Amino acid sequence: MIKSSLLTIMASLLLFSCSTTKQVRDDRKVVDGTWTLDDVGYEENEGDFKAKLFDDASAVCFEGSTWFFRNNNSTGSYMIQPGSLCSGGERNIRWSIIENQGGGQQLQFKYIDEKKNDIYGRTGYRLDVVSITPSQMLLKSNVTVDGSPISVTYEFSR
Repeated sequence: MIKSSLLTIMASLLLFSCSTTKQVRDDRKVVDGTWTLDDVGYEENEGDFKAKLFDDASAVCFEGSTWFFRNNNSTGSYMIQPGSLCSGGERNIRWSIIENQGGGQQLQFKYIDEKKNDIYGRTGYRLDVVSITPSQMLLKSNVTVDGSPISVTYEFSR
């Protein structure tokens, strides 16, 4: 009887520790659907930057890209339009929203193939969630350039 109760308590603790919060579940529902990445910006530093985002393309190629997030199976994609500086096409992703250790939220994603298998193993990307509403989403990533911190901002709209 005591062993059975102890196992039940341990199983409950394990399930509770792995569950997502109501806020994360609500934000996943809001993110679900199609978004346009309107602007990639830079904070905390002045000057012009040449950035390659997500080991994929130049920041200018991402402006105007279309992102799709499917909540029910955590898959999605983004589409970059072809141009003289941009290798266009669709990139498939697996995504989620997680709580970081500081109490905020992050949107994370990694590349997958058509069969939903990871392309680069455990390599992925995390963006801090600044705000999410049904019509706008602001994400931010912190990077270091020449020893100075810079925040890259991603402004999405529907």
